[in-house]
Amino acid sequence: MADANQIVAVYVPGDAPDLHSLHIPVMDHELASAGSSTVAFVSHAALRAVLAASPSLTDALWRETLVDAAIYREWVASLGARDALGRVAHLICELAVRLDAVGLVRDGTFEMPFTQANLADASGLSAVHVNRTVQELRHRGLISWHGKTVVMLDRAMLEVVAEFDPSYLHLGHN
Repeated sequence: MADANQIVAVYVPGDAPDLHSLHIPVMDHELASAGSSTVAFVSHAALRAVLAASPSLTDALWRETLVDAAIYREWVASLGARDALGRVAHLICELAVRLDAVGLVRDGTFEMPFTQANLADASGLSAVHVNRTVQELRHRGLISWHGKTVVMLDRAMLEVVAEFDPSYLHLGHN
């Protein structure tokens, strides 16, 4: 049997992955970087001390965990309800919105450190199917993807194909 990977979350700069490990100390998954990363580790003891002294930071990190859960629910729904074109388009749209929120999208262009195999692992498709799907998105004039650079050529139509509604990301809501 071949090794199978499943990507169940993608974190962008500024995200705090695995905040739940503060209360559930045994990780049931791995974290890996698809590109260059700067990572900071904070001990649970230090984090608990800071949180005890800062209700507003506690609220912010709790909110981060709730948004992670909302994203996870959207990914599960995508696997069950969207065809390949919709899944891949949805993931591209989500990453674009999240990267734009941290200033990493310029004129509909952003860097995606994923290979098509990574995209397959995140969308529950084979790498061959993802390749065909990306080709279809290109053919429709919705995206351009060369190397690590993705350009959303027709963002509005890409969002229609993806059935994308960014409200689950809770951006702009405090």
